[in-house]
Amino acid sequence: MHALDIKKMIEAGLPDAKVEVSGDDGQHFDALVESPSFAGKSLLEQHKMVYATLGNSFESALHALSLKTSAPR
Repeated sequence: MHALDIKKMIEAGLPDAKVEVSGDDGQHFDALVESPSFAGKSLLEQHKMVYATLGNSFESALHALSLKTSAPR
């Protein structure tokens, strides 16, 4: 899996989000996701929303994803 693949999956599931994904060793990635959909949600809820966009890919293809989420200010 590549960073661009992860970015596209998150953007497809959260079309209003600004997404940056880095790390291209195929296993370890960093993602920064900002979305109006996160407003009023806890950090845990925000992360669950992002993981939901990745489906089974997270379990089968990703080894580690460092995730930072926020709502626009």
